[in-house]
Amino acid sequence: MTGPQAGFERRVYAALDATPSRIPVILGACGTGRTHLLGRLAERAPRGAVQHIDVERCATTPERLLAAVAAAAPFPWHGRDRVPESARDAFDMLLAFLDSARAPGGEPCLFLLDEALDLRTFESFPGLRHVMRDLLEALSASANRFVLTSRYVARTHRFLRDSPARFEVMHLPLLPVADVIELLAPSFDHYERTATDDRDFTGRAVQALTDGRAGYARALGDAMARQRPGPADPVAALTQLLAPGAELAAACRFSYELRLHRARGYGALKGILDILADEEPLTLTEVSHRLRRTPGSTKDYLSWLEDVDLITARQKRYTFTDPLMRLWVRLHCRTTPPSMDEVARDVQRYAAARMPSLEPAAALAYAGGGDEDASADERKSWGIIEID
Repeated sequence: MTGPQAGFERRVYAALDATPSRIPVILGACGTGRTHLLGRLAERAPRGAVQHIDVERCATTPERLLAAVAAAAPFPWHGRDRVPESARDAFDMLLAFLDSARAPGGEPCLFLLDEALDLRTFESFPGLRHVMRDLLEALSASANRFVLTSRYVARTHRFLRDSPARFEVMHLPLLPVADVIELLAPSFDHYERTATDDRDFTGRAVQALTDGRAGYARALGDAMARQRPGPADPVAALTQLLAPGAELAAACRFSYELRLHRARGYGALKGILDILADEEPLTLTEVSHRLRRTPGSTKDYLSWLEDVDLITARQKRYTFTDPLMRLWVRLHCRTTPPSMDEVARDVQRYAAARMPSLEPAAALAYAGGGDEDASADERKSWGIIEID
């Protein structure tokens, strides 16, 4: 990857190679490539000198997490056979392992803690009221190297407010057009001839439709590769991917439900998201009127949505953080699943809003819909976007 993404990786390596090493805390929304980045870091580390720990998937109880981490570790550990006496003891043993483990030759090893904030779930166990504080203090004092990630930007900033200076927050950048074009290269290879101008046009369209989120852009690229014969049409691809049960519809639902379950006020928060899906930006007063709740309670609900990065406030006006999530809520948070005609119509409106120069659709483009006898040029015009 070139551009900002390559520069970001260099920044991570610079932090790890500093003396003493700093601890990158990589923040990014769903689909921005946090886990993919950790995979690249693991591949480039010396053999036997790195361990990737997906905290979100294995943080069940302190005892079971300790057993899982120890069993998968490529490093020798003298406490592997000791049975912890309590949840607190198991967590202390985990911190001791992260501190004392060494790579071959006694060199410091690298731990990649994906979704590290999920260790907060241990705070319901006896003696573990300050899990994150204890973790940050232990990592900061260790000679080993660490990279932490989280999808929860606001929460991570709050936890790191008084953290040791060794931690360095890094926001994973959204993909610019050049990186999107590079990401789409395998999709372009599926076409016999893809002119440079067409690649540039398609890359700019995909970047605008996906807000530069790597996971979304990759999904659109795969969908366009399946469109043969015919030209690449990112609007048609997005329509296919947001159909009930399709890949991006499922990804948006996962992110939506996961974040809401990590927040408070589940039902009221869904109501606010429905309101903002219909119209944004809105002020606190406008949201409270539509929700039929007091400004005070509405302010709490909005702050809880901000806490899990579902909405963003700018100049006291609230919007969805992820524009594609807003489209998904409009389509799927309703009494019945949308028809393909409804999906196609709303995707066209979304594309027109993201790129105002989108030409009026000659027809609705989606898999299995429209005029099957239309020419390739006519089909392409359904999603043509001209960018100055």
